[in-house]
Amino acid sequence: MAGGRSYGNPRFRLHILIILLLFISILLIYIFFTPSSPLKLPSHIPMLNPNVDYSFLTSLQKFLNSPAKFHKSRDDSIVNWVDEADVKKLDDLIWRREAERLYGDSSYPGFSVVRVYVYEMPDKFTYDMLRLFWNTYKETVNLTSNGSPVHRLIEQHSIDYWLWADLIAPESQRLLKNVVRVYRQEDADLFYIPFFTTISFFLLEKQQCKSLYREALKWVTDQPAWNRSEGRDHILPVHHPWSFKSVRKYMKNAIWLLPDMDSTGNWYKPGQVSLEKDLILPYVANLDLCDAKCLAESEPKRKTLLFFRGRLKRNAGGKIRAKLVTELNRAEDVVIEEGTAGEAGKAASQHGMRTSVFCLSPASDTPSSARLFDAIVSGCIPVIISDEIELPFEGILDYSKIAVFVSSNDAVQPGWLLTYLRRIGVAQLKEMQMNLAKYSRHFLYSHPAQPLGPEDLAWRMLSGKLVNIKLHTRRSQRVVKGSRSLCTCDCKPANFTSLRPLS
Repeated sequence: MAGGRSYGNPRFRLHILIILLLFISILLIYIFFTPSSPLKLPSHIPMLNPNVDYSFLTSLQKFLNSPAKFHKSRDDSIVNWVDEADVKKLDDLIWRREAERLYGDSSYPGFSVVRVYVYEMPDKFTYDMLRLFWNTYKETVNLTSNGSPVHRLIEQHSIDYWLWADLIAPESQRLLKNVVRVYRQEDADLFYIPFFTTISFFLLEKQQCKSLYREALKWVTDQPAWNRSEGRDHILPVHHPWSFKSVRKYMKNAIWLLPDMDSTGNWYKPGQVSLEKDLILPYVANLDLCDAKCLAESEPKRKTLLFFRGRLKRNAGGKIRAKLVTELNRAEDVVIEEGTAGEAGKAASQHGMRTSVFCLSPASDTPSSARLFDAIVSGCIPVIISDEIELPFEGILDYSKIAVFVSSNDAVQPGWLLTYLRRIGVAQLKEMQMNLAKYSRHFLYSHPAQPLGPEDLAWRMLSGKLVNIKLHTRRSQRVVKGSRSLCTCDCKPANFTSLRPLS
């Protein structure tokens, strides 16, 4: 047709081919280099800050070598005996401060900033304990009854160091704005007890440890602030379940900082711990953070479906491990290994977690273990098989976005677990891995403590408890002792895991 194109013209066909090739090239560039690509993570995925100490040993060395101790409390109200007049005087001062806040701050009793008074305890409870650890940490013969290196175990439970070091640092060096140290007891919302209960348990002789525990108990319970509230507004770090065990029943009203809770009675007596009163904090991870660059590089290397390296025989709820070994051993795309201590063991675990899609996180002697947090910082989706586990910051974080929860009964059914994991679609896996990358910062202890780090989230969670703490403190001052009007906040029903359907 006159004026029309000749579709049989070779030059025209060449033009069409060039256009198609350009379109395909643009499409390939979009697929491989846009932010949704698994190899290009969003910019808000955390990277390690070279000016921040994430290592307990590195931070502790600097702390102990600092030319002077961090700020002392400078509060003359500290006494070493109980006096009813002192308790009444402190209570009146606190009432005046609370009245000023009530009538002067329209958001009160909302607590945007938590005011913490840090007790200036004698060095034998604080600095001497840290020096004892530092002077002996290179010893490798010191093992627990189940063969774990004692000093590494102390590092896993070193939450008492990280919180205290941040609280007592000069304010000009601190980054957290939701918690502030105060130097007068009447200004405080909470009182922090800086006693290193885990170090003393593992590194002192048994009788020496018990004696120190009794001294610490007397020192704290002789304080007017303790007697005013019966300890309800006092924070007690007892992150290892054996720590302070011989005397902690006398401090059961305090806010305990715990790794988990155990309703079987193996570790905590009925009525000692509850979610309403206490706070679950994460273990310190054994492994290094797999940051944005590491995650991008490790993504194509994750060929193992399910990985576990650790003690294969445990007590209490940890007996599930032996059953899982029987079920999963020799399965395709599954690696199950007995754990070993030392740098070689750490390297093997780190390699295994960074080359696996899922990491098994079964119960240990207690419902939780550090392995869960090793998996999170490694970008490996945790498969949590622990029916009574309690998780850190669950009022803030949604663990269903980063982990798979499986009941113990389902996990040991022949073929059930691997079939379930293989059914999870690629899109859901990528979303969970992306969420893991975002969540990892919430489990990295550091000095100085970082916004959105575990120290920050700990104070956010504690802020939410303050109104209830003040309520029970005031009630305890006027309710007749022994009356049925005294209430407790025990969590009697166990928190059993239920399976979430696949989305």
